[in-house]
Amino acid sequence: MDLVLRNEEEKDYRIVEEITREAFWNLYCPGCNEHYLIYKMRTHPDFIRELDFIAEYNGKIVGNIMYLKTWLINELGDKLEIISFGPISVLPEYQRKGVGTVLIRHTKELARKNGINAIVILGDPHNYCKHGFKSSKDFNISDDKGNYPYGMLALELKEGILAEHKWKYQYSAVYNINEHDANEFDKNFVEKEKGYNASQEIFSIAFRAYLIDI
Repeated sequence: MDLVLRNEEEKDYRIVEEITREAFWNLYCPGCNEHYLIYKMRTHPDFIRELDFIAEYNGKIVGNIMYLKTWLINELGDKLEIISFGPISVLPEYQRKGVGTVLIRHTKELARKNGINAIVILGDPHNYCKHGFKSSKDFNISDDKGNYPYGMLALELKEGILAEHKWKYQYSAVYNINEHDANEFDKNFVEKEKGYNASQEIFSIAFRAYLIDI
């Protein structure tokens, strides 16, 4: 696909929220709240605006990716700033066509050039290991409870930056969604039927992944 990548602009906000809603609807739970999450992210201090990209195909926005500042804390209590992406959203009819791959590849290299230490995400390893991600356990990165979720993945952008320490992942507080507020926000969109998807059980990991099959 001949995609054009550019930073998200204010005029794109509603379109991107609708794309995110379509991408995640009934995926991890009945309905979704990812469109509310990105609404909150844009005004949060952890949001990284320069890594907020959309993908256009024939002038139509078909996907987007957003990043937040997150952190790793080692056994000495030292804090290392890293980043995490998610949501990454692609319209259902354009999924599995490489849109997400292009967005990840572009922003990953931009983050590397900007001196970012590492990326940690939660998602299906089958989708993200092809981008260089490895199990977080390979880097001694656990969640805040000391566990190593199957879907927690890490990528060093500075070689060796994660060596010689044990780390705990600290995600941004913006991911703590108030479900009542999310439901109220969803009333601003065209009504959709909430239903059950078998993947809701498969993807019940420590945190919602905020990632899709790309």
